[in-house]
Amino acid sequence: MRTLKYAILGLINRKPMTGYDIMKEFRSALGNFWSAKHSQIYPELKKLTKEGLLEYKTVMAGETLQKKLYTITEAGHTDFMQWLQRSEEIEPTAKDIFRLRMYFAAQMDGGTVNNLLEDQLSQRSVKLEHLKDTMQSLNHDTCMQGEALGDYLVLDGAIMREESYITWLKKCIDLISNYKK
Repeated sequence: MRTLKYAILGLINRKPMTGYDIMKEFRSALGNFWSAKHSQIYPELKKLTKEGLLEYKTVMAGETLQKKLYTITEAGHTDFMQWLQRSEEIEPTAKDIFRLRMYFAAQMDGGTVNNLLEDQLSQRSVKLEHLKDTMQSLNHDTCMQGEALGDYLVLDGAIMREESYITWLKKCIDLISNYKK
């Protein structure tokens, strides 16, 4: 299944967007649970247009720059809504390079393992604070209706994910430090 197809259809179903607008979404809200690169997005936009699920008009940005502003077609909206309402099986566990390293922790000295854990804890803590700041900027009452509901639900899940990861990291650090004693 081309899941990127539905991520793009969903974004454009909210409002017309340029490829650049879509990239920004993947760097912000969607980036909390899904990623896509420039090299993936633009070919997918071309496919969706060819399939009749999107259409575009060329708009001027400034004096010389032309951009394609994509809108969803009725066929695109129907396809997206059918996908949106379909039940999905649980995806395989996401790849986590850091956890893979920790799987092989016994092959490193304790100081290296501890340094890696502390570094990851620092990075995750910064990420968690960013997510919490973003949540603070949302109006809870407004989020319970309209397009903001999905943003709120996903952001809440991202905060919980990071809190859980941080709890696990702290537990690992405690285990390593108690093992050294």
